[in-house]
Amino acid sequence: MSGAQEHEDFASVENIYQHLLSRAPEDRMAPRLDAVAAAVAALGDPHRSAPVVHVTGTNGKTSTARMIESLLLAHDLRVGRYTSPHLERVTERISIDGEPVPDETFVRIYSEIAPYLELVDRQLEADGAPRLTYFETLTVLAFAVFADEPVDVMVLEVGIGGTWDATNVADAAVSVVTPIGLDHTTMLGDTVGQIAREKAGIIKPQGFLVSAAQQPEAAQVLLDRARELGDPFRFEGVEFAVTGRSTAVGGQVITVQGLAGEYPDLMLPLFGAHQAQNAAVAVAAVEAFVGGGDKPLNPELVATGLGAVSSPGRLELARKAPPVILDAAHNPHGLLASATAVREAFTFTKLNLVVGVLRDKDAAEMMRVLVDEYHEFELELWCTRSQSPRAVAPEELAEIAEEMGFDEDAVHVSERLDDACAAAIQDAAAHEQFDGAVLVTGSITVVGEARVLLGL
Repeated sequence: MSGAQEHEDFASVENIYQHLLSRAPEDRMAPRLDAVAAAVAALGDPHRSAPVVHVTGTNGKTSTARMIESLLLAHDLRVGRYTSPHLERVTERISIDGEPVPDETFVRIYSEIAPYLELVDRQLEADGAPRLTYFETLTVLAFAVFADEPVDVMVLEVGIGGTWDATNVADAAVSVVTPIGLDHTTMLGDTVGQIAREKAGIIKPQGFLVSAAQQPEAAQVLLDRARELGDPFRFEGVEFAVTGRSTAVGGQVITVQGLAGEYPDLMLPLFGAHQAQNAAVAVAAVEAFVGGGDKPLNPELVATGLGAVSSPGRLELARKAPPVILDAAHNPHGLLASATAVREAFTFTKLNLVVGVLRDKDAAEMMRVLVDEYHEFELELWCTRSQSPRAVAPEELAEIAEEMGFDEDAVHVSERLDDACAAAIQDAAAHEQFDGAVLVTGSITVVGEARVLLGL
C-alpha cells in the first residue's frame, strides 16, 4: 500500500472507524498483553509519556473516570481520558481536557501510527496469533494521542477485567476500583472473588490503591494484592466516605471525608447515592495522585471540579415534559443502583420502560430487577433493540420479561428503537394525571442511539 493510498483510506474518522470494526470486536478481546506491548514499543512507549490513574470495577467506571478528570482539570493539569464504550462517536473514547479528541487529530495520529500497527499485525500473524483487535488498536491510538498532545496525566478506564485488558500495559500511579459485581462472567469468572482477581491485575508496584466499598470476598482479594506489592491502600467506609448527602435541583449536595481533608457542601450535578459514592472515590483518588493521600486538596478546587462534572447517558434527563430519562445501566447491579436513584430524584406514578439488552448480559435477572424495583409504579414495558448485532431480539426479550413477572398486557414489542421511544413518550404524555415518565435503559448502545433520536 502506498503512502497516498494509505492517507486516502484514513481520510476521516468514519473511514478509520470502519477499518477498526473490521478487526476482532471488543467483546472478543484476547487474554493477552504481548500484542499491545509490541505496538506501544514500536511507537516509542507512548503509554509511559505521563503518569496514569487507572480505573476498573463493574459499574461506575466511566462516571468515576470523568469525575477524576474534572477534579484534575480544576488543579490546572492537562488530562487525557480514555473510556469505553462510546455513546455516539468513537472520538468520545479519547478525550483531551474533557472534550473528545478533534477529528483532525484522530485522523492524523492514526495515519501516523498505522504503518507500525501493520508491522505488528504481520508479526502476530506470522506467529499464528490474531492481529490487533478493535480495542487493542484504539488503546494504542489513545496512548499515541496523549503523548502527542502532550498531557500531564492519563485517566484510563479498563475495558473488561483488568489483568489482560489492553490498557494494562500502563503502570498506574493510582489504581481505582469501583464496586465489583457479577458481569462478563463467561470471561472473568462466576464469583465476585474470581472477578476481583482479574480486576486486581491493574494494581502495580509503587502504586496506590483506592477502592470503593466492596463485598468482603472482593475486598480481601484487593487487599492481598496491594499488600503483596507493598502498595498503600485506602477503602471507602474505612479511610474515606460520603458523610452527608441531600437531593437538590439538578443533582445533589454531598459532603466527603477524604483521605486527608473534609470537603463540605459540594454540588454534584448527578443523581443517585451511587454517584455520590463515585464522587468520594474520585476525590480520594485525586488526593492520592496529587499529594500521596497525605495532603488535603483545596476545597474550592474540589467544589469546582465536581460542580463541572457531566456523565452523558447516566440518569440523564433528556426532556422534561414528559420526563424522559436515559440510563446506560446494562447489568443487574447497575439497574438496581439507578432504580434507587430514580425513586429518590423523581416523582411520578406511571413509568414507561424502553429496554434493549445485549446478548452477553443476564437479561432475565435484569428484567427481574426492573419489575421488582419499579413495582409501585403503573408500569409498561417496550422491548426493543439497538442496531448492535449483539442485541437480543425484542420478541425474545418480551418473553423473558413476562417470565420474570411483567404483566403480559403491559409488554410491547417494537423492532425499532425510534418507534419504541415515540410510543412510550406519547403514552406518558397522555397519562391522565400528567405524571407519566419514560426511562430508556438496558444497554449503552440503546442509550447512545436514543440520545441521537432525542437531539442531545
